[in-house]
Amino acid sequence: MKNLIALVLGTLFGLILVKAEVLSWFRIQEMFAFQSFHMYGIIGSAVGVGALSVFLIRRMKIKSIEGNVIELKDKAPRYTSAYLGGTAFGLGWAMTGACPGPMYALIGSGTTIMVLAVVAGVVGVLTYAALRDKLPH
Repeated sequence: MKNLIALVLGTLFGLILVKAEVLSWFRIQEMFAFQSFHMYGIIGSAVGVGALSVFLIRRMKIKSIEGNVIELKDKAPRYTSAYLGGTAFGLGWAMTGACPGPMYALIGSGTTIMVLAVVAGVVGVLTYAALRDKLPH
C-alpha cells in the first residue's frame, strides 16, 4: 500500500512539474539569464513550503507513515562538503539542463535522453557509496 501511495504522489508531482513548465529548458535558460521570475518564484515557494514544513514537523511532533515521530536533528555546518556537493549538483544541472527532481517526469513526457542523466546519477550515487568513508562530511 505504501508503494502505491508513493507511486500516486510521485506521478502527481511529475504532472505538476510538467504543467508548471519547470521541466522546460527554456524556463531554466530564462532563469540563469535573469530574464524571468517564473523559476525563482517556484524555487522560492518550495523554500517557503520546506521551511514551514520543518517548523510544523518540529512543533507538532508529526509522525512518519510507519508511526514514528520524525526527529530533525541540528547539524554543525560543514562548508567543505556543502561547496563540493553544491558544485557537483550545479555542474550536473548545467550539463543536463535539468534538476534531478524532474528527470523521471522528463522521461515520462518523452525526453528519453534523460535516461542517460538518470543512469549517470545512479553511477554517481554508487561512486559516493564506494568513496563515502574517504570524503569530508
